[in-house]
Amino acid sequence: MKKANMSLINSTRSGCRDVFRAFLVKDATYDGDLGIPRIMPESSIPNKLILFSKALKSDDHDCWVCFYEDDAAFERLWNNPNRYLPILKQYKGCISPDFSLYRDMPLVMQQWNIYRSRAIGHWLQKNGIPVIANVRWSDERTFDICCDGVPKGDAIAVGSHGCIKIQREREFFARGLEHTVKKLKPKTIVVYGAAPESVFDKYRQAGIEILQFDSEYMTVHRKAVSE
Repeated sequence: MKKANMSLINSTRSGCRDVFRAFLVKDATYDGDLGIPRIMPESSIPNKLILFSKALKSDDHDCWVCFYEDDAAFERLWNNPNRYLPILKQYKGCISPDFSLYRDMPLVMQQWNIYRSRAIGHWLQKNGIPVIANVRWSDERTFDICCDGVPKGDAIAVGSHGCIKIQREREFFARGLEHTVKKLKPKTIVVYGAAPESVFDKYRQAGIEILQFDSEYMTVHRKAVSE
């Protein structure tokens, strides 16, 4: 287990701005060849989820904050995390941020977004907020690193919205999920979006709890159909 010293990069230089957000990984330990910050195990699980953009103005704090929305909606958390910490502390917990990984993105950008998700997750935990690690992959190049920094045998969270309807996207999602389950052996998978039997049933049969929450799109679409 690698011990962090990144938090000292700027702290020893008087007047130097922490442009690396090194404070996020203070006291962190690292995982994998690229040094991804670890998120510690979490025993509690969500009762319901709310998107970060909605959590900023909601009075209902009996839920967990998640980030399954456009990156532009929560990039501000990376840019100024201390500003949003008091708001996030009002909620029951957080899923770590879902920074995007696209197959046509340079691999280093995908790795950076995985790092950023774990760094914020670690920092939120250090500030007393229960955190479940979000696991996001694109293709085979990220199947291993997407598991770095995530505790084994614990709960994980995945976002399926946009990954199920199109056959090719579903195939990448299913292969990545299979690799993730084999490597992390989670006891619970929190799913934001659809959890079709064709993808998730074998994990249910294996005794893994699948905790599914409708996406914002599913909720709005269902309401529109019923009206």
